[in-house]
Amino acid sequence: MTTSPPKGDGRTLAERVAEAAYASSVFETVARIAVAANAGDVSGLLKSAVSSLGADAGVFTSFVRDDATNTSYRSLLACDPQWGNEYARNAWFLDDPWLRHALHSATPIRASELTPSTATQFAMCEAAAKFGFTSAVIVPAPSPAGHSRLGMLCLGSATEGYFEADGYSQFKVLAQGLAMELHEWWYRRVRDELAARVKITADELALLRHEQQGHSSKVIASAMNTQAATIDCRFQRLTSRLGMANRRAALRFAELYGLIPPQ
Repeated sequence: MTTSPPKGDGRTLAERVAEAAYASSVFETVARIAVAANAGDVSGLLKSAVSSLGADAGVFTSFVRDDATNTSYRSLLACDPQWGNEYARNAWFLDDPWLRHALHSATPIRASELTPSTATQFAMCEAAAKFGFTSAVIVPAPSPAGHSRLGMLCLGSATEGYFEADGYSQFKVLAQGLAMELHEWWYRRVRDELAARVKITADELALLRHEQQGHSSKVIASAMNTQAATIDCRFQRLTSRLGMANRRAALRFAELYGLIPPQ
């Protein structure tokens, strides 16, 4: 059973944007995300930012594709939690028109500018409207890893056409800042969790940087004052801990999760 989406206070987006403290209240909340200790704190800050922006609902999704068969999603909700359950239960991420936009564009867009083309997409959009996204804005948060790692912020209003009116340009700029800060926080969290779990060492990171430069085991051994066979053994141990098939796959994994910066 779904609950009714939250309603705004009756003010238009233009009226909200015109308030003297509008931008500063959003900036203040966004600035606190960088130092948030855990996902619960960030979720609370997302809810505060959604309210300050003048929206009724919000969802931030972090998307990571390790390869063609391994994809993960993590979400922060500032809306009825049942929306997250419905989205996951119906596997809408497989044919989500909002996510498709975020995968191929860094430009924010209103949901009304995207035309659903499949039954699944129509079903998702109709369901979203019941949870506070009658009018919605999709804000991509791209990263250097391209389509393999990105964030997507969806902001919604229970009022039809809310984001079509004046004030949208200012709203969009602030929403982009929020999306990028959320994305950076998740990026750092996932990177730190992974580094702690696999216990990767400074020497192993050096190995991966050599691999990134295309160096052979012989060249790496010379630089690290050891033997090529030793380098091969170190790579084998590292790839095994990371669950990767080979050193090139280990390098891509390390770049994707921020253990080393991509070239």
